[in-house]
Amino acid sequence: MDYAKHEAKAHARETMRGIWAAALTPFAPDLSIDDAGFRANIRHWIRDLGIAGLFVAGKQGEFWAMSLDERKRCMSIAVEECAGRAGTILSISDQNVDTVLELGRHAEAIGADYVVVHAPMLSFCHDRDEVLYNYYRYLCDRLDIGIAMWSHPDAGYLMEPETCARIADLPNIMAIKYSVPREMYARLTRLAGDRILVSTSREEDWLDNIEELGWQLYLCSSPPYQLQTANDQRMNEYTELAFAGRFAEARRVRDSLEPVRAAIRDTKPGGKPTAHGKYWQELLGQVGGPVRHPMLNLTEAEKDATRAAFEGCGLRL
Repeated sequence: MDYAKHEAKAHARETMRGIWAAALTPFAPDLSIDDAGFRANIRHWIRDLGIAGLFVAGKQGEFWAMSLDERKRCMSIAVEECAGRAGTILSISDQNVDTVLELGRHAEAIGADYVVVHAPMLSFCHDRDEVLYNYYRYLCDRLDIGIAMWSHPDAGYLMEPETCARIADLPNIMAIKYSVPREMYARLTRLAGDRILVSTSREEDWLDNIEELGWQLYLCSSPPYQLQTANDQRMNEYTELAFAGRFAEARRVRDSLEPVRAAIRDTKPGGKPTAHGKYWQELLGQVGGPVRHPMLNLTEAEKDATRAAFEGCGLRL
């Protein structure tokens, strides 16, 4: 951190711009973390793909299948590799608030830029506004680092825009990854877009959100390193065209990626999203590896179908 707690919002608005990607965690055949592979992926993403920042140890990174020490190690590797080259936002999400705080203090100690905290599971709780506000206030009172909210259907509910806007008043709340219908994140942008950076993970909507909602940040998912190669950076290209106000050109570039999106979408088994993402990485020359339980790995037939779609999608290697 090179900002004070009360500067978190302004610092994020200044430094969080463009495309940030959510990292998958590569595992070795014995299911240990592939440290060297993770470092190689990060270097490729920054050096060759120009990714501006990384979201580390999130759900796509299988944080729930890792020990506390493994999560800390992934975070430390990312901060080391990104230092001076890309930003970091580390997922410290956990249902146990003491674990959240321990990971948050680790993020502060190693020099991470920001952290992100998933909305907690709230079993049997239907009036959630005060619960959620006090949860994030509790964390803000104890951490100085900038904190992003994170709302996704996996929690069993969606945080309401009005609740998020109230939480946005807390001093070091600076962003939200808001995986909700577009009407909800558009409403939150109108309510609190002057206080926090609002973003969602759906790449297909990124250009429209720049044009129609004035967004500056894609935070985050795997498309930045699954739709692009060192020789084919159409996501970067349409993003910069949109930032320059050249929206018609940007749309043409964005739409040209539809065969790649379709190849991913049409071959991804419903119960194996992480394994599919890792295998797609391997086809791109990145390090993927197996998944940990309870997730399932691809069958050879599923790999064959994915490889055939990959080879025909028009992505330039």
